[in-house]
Amino acid sequence: MKTVDSCFTCGFTHNCICDHQPTLHSQVEFALLYHENELNKLTNTGKLLLNSLPNSQHYVWQRKEQPEALINKIIQEDTETWLLFPSNSPTLSSEYEIHRDSSKKQLFILLDSTWQEAKKMVNKSPWLKALPCLEIQASTDSCYHLRRNQSQGNLCTCEAGIEVLEMVKEPENAQALSYYYDHFLTVFQAERSGHSYVKNKYVKK
Repeated sequence: MKTVDSCFTCGFTHNCICDHQPTLHSQVEFALLYHENELNKLTNTGKLLLNSLPNSQHYVWQRKEQPEALINKIIQEDTETWLLFPSNSPTLSSEYEIHRDSSKKQLFILLDSTWQEAKKMVNKSPWLKALPCLEIQASTDSCYHLRRNQSQGNLCTCEAGIEVLEMVKEPENAQALSYYYDHFLTVFQAERSGHSYVKNKYVKK
C-alpha cells in the first residue's frame, strides 16, 4: 500500500488546508510557549497562528531551563509583554487600551497547553509569574470540540489569538484567521478518520 505523507505545514494528510491559510501582517507579536506534550498533537491550533502570522514565534517550555530567545524579547526596553493567563489580578481585555504603553511594541505570550499544564507552567516559572497578565473576555463561546473534558469558558490557542487581534483593533486579521480556523474544524474529523472531506460528507481514499 502506498504511504501518503502528511503536509509539512498544516500536518494533515488527506485534507491539506494550506490553500485556506492567510498571510497576516499585524502590529503586535505573538509568542507561543508550548508544553512539550502539545508539540505533535493534530488537535493543536497554535500552528494556525504560527502559519498565518509571520512575526509569531514558538518556544518550548522546560521546567529547569528558560527559553533564552524569548527572555531576550521580554527584556527589550521597547517591548511591553503580556501573558494571557487569568491571574488573581489580571488586566481584563476590555481595559487593555487604558493600561498598555502605546510607545512600546506589544508582545503577547500564549501558553499552548491544556489548562492544567498551563497552571503548572506558570507556577514553576518565576519569570512567567513576574509578567503582567491579561485575561481575555471572549465575545463568543468556544467552538473548539476536538478534545474531551474541555472546560466551559476556556478558549483554544487560535481562538485566544483571534480575540487578541480583535482587542488591538485588527478586525480584518481576526476575521481572516477565524475563517482559517473554521475550515480546520470543518475538515478535522474527516482527517482523523483517514478520509477526504467534501461538503458535509467523507470520501474514503
